[in-house]
Amino acid sequence: MNVYDEAHALARALKESTEYKTYMHLKEKVSENEELAESINDFHQRQFEIQTHKLLGTEPETDMMDQIQKLYEILLKDPLAAQYLQAEFAFTKLVSDVYQILGEVIKVNPNGP
Repeated sequence: MNVYDEAHALARALKESTEYKTYMHLKEKVSENEELAESINDFHQRQFEIQTHKLLGTEPETDMMDQIQKLYEILLKDPLAAQYLQAEFAFTKLVSDVYQILGEVIKVNPNGP
């Protein structure tokens, strides 16, 4: 068994998954609406900022948390945005689950030896 061949097979399986196909289809539809795409990009940027705070061990400001919550609520009112965010979450979860499986098998410990 060649590990690289298996990795390529896994990549093909991910690309052929319903989660990936749905995500990519909706991503394309969102990109056709410039205003919606900008709102979703803004939402992602704010999510990234909050994750950065958490990784650095600092609490994000309450204003930042309130803003992202309000933006999320606004996005969910748009059916396309809601579908896109749901599809993005489903695909991200699938990839995360694969990483978790790999990590368990090779006993990767992000906290050190």
